[in-house]
Amino acid sequence: MAKRDYYEILNVARNASEAEIRQAYRRLAMKFHPDRNPDDQVAEENFKEAKEAYEVLADSRKRVAYDQFGHAGVEGSAGGGYGGAADLGDIFGGVFRDIFGGGRGGAGGGGQYRGSDLRYALDLTLEEAVFGTTAKIRVPSLVSCAACAGSGAKPGTKPTTCSTCRGVGQVRMQQGFFSIQQTCPRCQGRGTIIPEPCETCRGGGRVEEQKSLSVKVPAGVDNGDRIRLAGEGEHGEHGGPAGDLYVQIRVKPHPIFTREDNDLYCEVPIGFTTAALGGDLEVPTLDGRVSLKIPGETQTGKVFRVRGKGVKPVRGGATGDLLCRVNVETPVNLTKEQKDLLQQFANSLEGGGKRHTPQEGSWLDGVKKFFEEMKF
Repeated sequence: MAKRDYYEILNVARNASEAEIRQAYRRLAMKFHPDRNPDDQVAEENFKEAKEAYEVLADSRKRVAYDQFGHAGVEGSAGGGYGGAADLGDIFGGVFRDIFGGGRGGAGGGGQYRGSDLRYALDLTLEEAVFGTTAKIRVPSLVSCAACAGSGAKPGTKPTTCSTCRGVGQVRMQQGFFSIQQTCPRCQGRGTIIPEPCETCRGGGRVEEQKSLSVKVPAGVDNGDRIRLAGEGEHGEHGGPAGDLYVQIRVKPHPIFTREDNDLYCEVPIGFTTAALGGDLEVPTLDGRVSLKIPGETQTGKVFRVRGKGVKPVRGGATGDLLCRVNVETPVNLTKEQKDLLQQFANSLEGGGKRHTPQEGSWLDGVKKFFEEMKF
């Protein structure tokens, strides 16, 4: 079966430039690549046909031979031919470099590389994390050079096509039956050379700047949460897309509250008489005060739950609770009269057959049993 004309396959004129040929090939490769057309034999054949045409027409030496002698002039030199068995690795590896730019996570051809992602640690108070806030931050970043518009070339000049790879950014090495395609060592895959570098960015196309950003922090964030700001990372090289900025949340310790998931905890000291007789106590929350009813005979360590005074989850759901753990305080700095009164009170508790200190009594019973079991 006779092969189709390479110019016809790529749908370009016979005097098409290298850039037009490359663009036509990328369009067809994206359309017919086997990964996009699984189990489609026709698409696979179209893909191989387009790649064979591109490999000939993108090489100036092969193109001259093809223009003069047709397919006979390049017989055996087109790596992506219909046989394809000797160059399958290049078909499925090189095409991704041609389409997506290859190397260093490139996002496009001509040496355009996606910028790096950045990370910023944002310290928040507990109140800011629970209720949300808008934070102003300053981030050091590499941005496109204004002097050269990111080209890297001195103003008034422009990059020139690399003579080694002829602007493709890739060079091909023939090793027997195998064809190996790799990044051009002269232009590092950019396809262009900068004869006169920009003095501001020294040819890099990017300069370091401090940029100010507003970060909207949603209510309910916690330690370790991340907020992604798309496109706010480093600018890409030579016009490539920018990376992302990830804002890492760090919540500072609070003098009263601690947080566990969506609940808040606090320690509440109460007096001896309040614990014994009961009473009402005002306790703080993050949005005001609430009254906590303390029943009589409350012991240290008792936890009281205040519903809905915790944290509303950032991803939705029920608001957490506030849990107050009481600590009964022993009176200090007593006068002689107060000590005498307490002694009288203690004497009044003795006898009568009732236990007024349940935990102490049960603990003493446990100790007594322990020593009895130790006897031989």
